Amino acid sequence: MSSMEISNLTKEKLKNMIAEGKRFDSRGLLDLRDVEISYGVSKKAEGSARVKIGKTEVVVGVKLQTGEPYPDSPDKGNLMASGDLLPLASPRFESGPPGFNAIELPRLIDRAIRASGMIDFSKLVIKKGELVWTVIIDIYPINDDGNLIDAASMGAVAALKQTVFPETDKDGKINYEKRTSKKLPLSKEISPISFSFFKLGDSIILDPTREEEEACDARITFGISKWNGQYMLNSCQKKGEAPLTQEDVAKMMDIIPKKFEELIKKLETFIS
Repeated sequence: MSSMEISNLTKEKLKNMIAEGKRFDSRGLLDLRDVEISYGVSKKAEGSARVKIGKTEVVVGVKLQTGEPYPDSPDKGNLMASGDLLPLASPRFESGPPGFNAIELPRLIDRAIRASGMIDFSKLVIKKGELVWTVIIDIYPINDDGNLIDAASMGAVAALKQTVFPETDKDGKINYEKRTSKKLPLSKEISPISFSFFKLGDSIILDPTREEEEACDARITFGISKWNGQYMLNSCQKKGEAPLTQEDVAKMMDIIPKKFEELIKKLETFIS
C-alpha cells in the first residue's frame, strides 16, 4: 500500500479522481468488482477454492493433520494459516524471507475465522490433552491486482465449507488418498467475511485495484460475521499513518451489511 510503489503524479491523479467520485474502471467508490468462486480446485487438499475479484486471483487449500493440542487449549483442535506471496503474483512481492505483508495476510484470515466461531474446535479432539486435528489453511495468490486480503478471506471460508476428513485406520494413521464424507464441524449460520476499506485523501473506497491500493494512505480491515440476524465485528486491524475519523468509521459500518449480503450469496452457491 506504500505510495513509493507509484509516482507522485499518478497518486495525485487518483486522489483527484476519487475525490470527484470517479474511478478508472467506472465503479462507484464503494462498489465491488465481479466476484467468482470455484471449488475443489486441488486434488491433494481436503478442501480448496479459487476466488477471483476482478483480476485479483487467489487459491486456498485446507489440509488436515493430527498432532498435540496447544498447551492453553487441551480440549480443542488447532488452526493454522499461512500465505505464500510469490513474485509471480505481483511485482511487489520478492523472494526470500517473508515480509510484513506475508505475515499479516494469514494472521488476518486466522483471526477473522477463529474469532467468529465458525469452526467448533471442541469437536476436533481425538484424545483430550494428547491428540487433536489441526486445520491448516494455505493461501496462494496467483495474481494480486488489489484487495488480496478480502479475496483470501473468501477463499478460506469457501475452502473450509467443502473440507472433508481423510480416512484413518484403527491406529489413527491417515490415508490422504481416501476421503470420508465427514465434513468439518462448522456452524451452518456463521460465514466470516473480511472487508478492507482504504482511505485516499478524504475519500473512502472499497475493493481497490493495485494502483489504487498503492496510492492509499491507510487501510482498515474488519472481520464480519452474522449471528441470529445481528452483524458481528470479530476482528479489526488498521495499517497506514493517515487517521480515520468517526465519520469515516460510521460510513463503513453503514455499508457493511449490504456488502456482506452481496458476498454471502456468492459463498452460498456451493451445494453439498
